[in-house]
Amino acid sequence: MPTALPTLDSQSPLQTQCHSIVVEAVTQLSSSFGTALHSIYLSGSVARRTATAGYSDLNLTMVLNRALSPAQDALLSTIKYHFANQQKVFTQLSLRVVLLEDVLSISSVFTWGVWLKHSSFCLYGDDLSSRFGCFEPSWDIAKSLNGDIAEQLKGYRQKIMTTKVLASYIGYCQAIAMKMIWSCFSLVLHREKKLALSLDDAAKTFLKYYPEKETEIERLFILCSGQQVPKKAALFMINEFGGWIVNEFDKIERKIG
Repeated sequence: MPTALPTLDSQSPLQTQCHSIVVEAVTQLSSSFGTALHSIYLSGSVARRTATAGYSDLNLTMVLNRALSPAQDALLSTIKYHFANQQKVFTQLSLRVVLLEDVLSISSVFTWGVWLKHSSFCLYGDDLSSRFGCFEPSWDIAKSLNGDIAEQLKGYRQKIMTTKVLASYIGYCQAIAMKMIWSCFSLVLHREKKLALSLDDAAKTFLKYYPEKETEIERLFILCSGQQVPKKAALFMINEFGGWIVNEFDKIERKIG
């Protein structure tokens, strides 16, 4: 019988290097958006207590009672910009923003229900994860966690092709390489029956089922490391291996979706 996916530890202290910065970020967001803000959730390596200074992002999800005004959108962009430049622990403040009505929509249960229940925990406001029971691993959950990988590949392909700023190029390569590794894990989540807790864990789990893709995974980790590689090499990985990932999702969907 399938067992429920695990939840993140919301009680233990965060890593010392992260704690004060997380508190500061949540305080600034909550004071800046007032009644428009419903709740804030922490995810990623900081939530797993595996963050690496100078390498990890701070991943937060903001649930809003109502859409932000243009002025509030501009303020949010300013907060993210200053966050990246005023501390040295995190590379950026990565925010997912969603309306409360979308989180509670029946059509979003596999997307936001799983995300809030198993991939993050509440830092501020009314904890929406309590509205959902625990989920069992399935192909539907794998698809919802993965999102639209084809669109993300397309977006990062365009960014990498057009940027002339080295730091931006390296950041784009890191972001899409990490996404591709997590997408690889999503291909096998329904077979593995548990969540990966790190990028390394995700890659190792994927290779249990696709050992012939070891070279591609090694190349993705080179991109993740921040090492500069020729654009041609980065685009090759997006086009060729990214295309394989998309086709593999389609193949599994036709079989069991």
